[in-house]
Amino acid sequence: MDELKGNSTYNSARNSTYWQQLQMLAKQPWSLAALFAQDDSRATRFSMQAGALYMDYSKQCIDEQVLASLLQLAESCELSKRIVALMQGAMVNTSEERAALHTALRLPATVKLQVGEQEVVADVHQSLCQVERLSERVRSGTWRGFSGKAITDVVNIGVGGSDLGPLMAATALDEWADTNIEVHFVSNMDGTQLDNLLKHLNPETTLFIISSKSFGTVDTLSNAKTALSWLLATAELRAGTEDSVLRRHFIGISANNEKMSAWGIHPEHQLQLWEWVGGRFSLWSAIGLAIAIRIGMDGFKELLSGAHSMDEHFAQADFAENLPVLLGLLAVWNSTFLQVNAHTVLPYDGRLSYLPSYLTQLEMESNGKSVTQYGECIDYNTCPILWGEIGSNAQHAFYQLLHQGTQQVSCDFIACVGRYSDKVENAPLQQQHELSLANCLAQSRVLAFGNAALQTSEVQVASAADKYKYYRGNQPSTTLLIDELTPHSLGSLIALYEHKVYVMASIWDINPFDQWGVEMGKQMAESVHYAMQKAGESQFDSSTNQLLKHIQQLS
Repeated sequence: MDELKGNSTYNSARNSTYWQQLQMLAKQPWSLAALFAQDDSRATRFSMQAGALYMDYSKQCIDEQVLASLLQLAESCELSKRIVALMQGAMVNTSEERAALHTALRLPATVKLQVGEQEVVADVHQSLCQVERLSERVRSGTWRGFSGKAITDVVNIGVGGSDLGPLMAATALDEWADTNIEVHFVSNMDGTQLDNLLKHLNPETTLFIISSKSFGTVDTLSNAKTALSWLLATAELRAGTEDSVLRRHFIGISANNEKMSAWGIHPEHQLQLWEWVGGRFSLWSAIGLAIAIRIGMDGFKELLSGAHSMDEHFAQADFAENLPVLLGLLAVWNSTFLQVNAHTVLPYDGRLSYLPSYLTQLEMESNGKSVTQYGECIDYNTCPILWGEIGSNAQHAFYQLLHQGTQQVSCDFIACVGRYSDKVENAPLQQQHELSLANCLAQSRVLAFGNAALQTSEVQVASAADKYKYYRGNQPSTTLLIDELTPHSLGSLIALYEHKVYVMASIWDINPFDQWGVEMGKQMAESVHYAMQKAGESQFDSSTNQLLKHIQQLS
């Protein structure tokens, strides 16, 4: 099987003639108003559907020539081969010399995938069986705390992908919850989240999930240690032992069983990760235990099934009809060629409140790189700065900049079409949902066409007389409509963005599966923490030394 590292069979998109073509096309004065005026069928031609997801990208600054060049650019870097390499377990994570097999986490049990000595699918489904066993014990009330009471609350302790993924999915699918067991999430190392949470929980009925691939992450283990101390303070009053508390109140999820055992996690309560699972791609694994507890294993399997359906679409669909490929190519066009260096994600659905944060990590940690996977410095823009918010909140926060600021920003609008239509008494809620959908479509229209969107003479006159009322428009956007938010459709949506990241990385020749940019900060924090505890003379820069001195004086 081909490996990407040092393999000359993979061509660089940067050296293709299509790259130069796109550079020339980007210099044209792009006007969305003009593009729509020239072509009545534009919306039909620049839209596509896969399963429950409908994507309209007609409000992007592209025409047929740009799209053709982007598709040829993808072919020139042999994206098809790269997709096969990803799916079949080739060493696509070149700096760490391993596969990136998050797609294997949602493969059906009947599929075979051998990578080296490992039968990957069999191992994955063995782990899923453990997830099902433990989640059902908790959900059924069989799992008991140190005092013999059933579990009422589960706290997922993690950080990064071990927190953002399950938090986002569990929140989005909370309407599918079929248990009274509450699921909570803690990630912040300063203890604020945990402290506020523990004040309202009962130690006798609280179960903690420690999620850490290495089982050495300071943020996670500091919270876990505090949780253990909180439990022991109550258990000791009832003559409980530390071993009993650890066994009855902690589950560990990691690729490092030795460290889990050393910390005190009982072997039966250790769930397996693998080195080829990146944290930001891990919610499909045992990291999703909190999701399974909240919505049940059937719902969790539907989430996996939805992601797998997008995997198949990504692997099989022609690039011109391939949602992840199109979404990734549009992102490259905006960032690298049009120099649009900011991107915002705007879900018009409160259930998707954590999706922008999840995608911020997924895209910026994956593609925030300035060196190719071959060690060459990059002379073009890669990942844009990404942020987002629920659309209705964002309208009263940062839409001012989108509409009238000096920065060009590309946008993803995301909305669910069907909601609240199952019961007559939901009519007021359905009206609110329709209002939200109307705002979604209205904002993308105004961003595209500015003052001309209203098509009234009063607005045109006012804009000429009062510049502060002028909406310039021409902000590019894509709109994603989901038929209905279900575990299956959410799985498809998340996998869509995962594959978008891989498409972008393939064009840019970067490795999206490592994150060396976060390592030095961790190392520096250890040195600073040591100096802080010593309370002596520090040997850092004058600013850090002065700040440390001020902190020590107040401690």
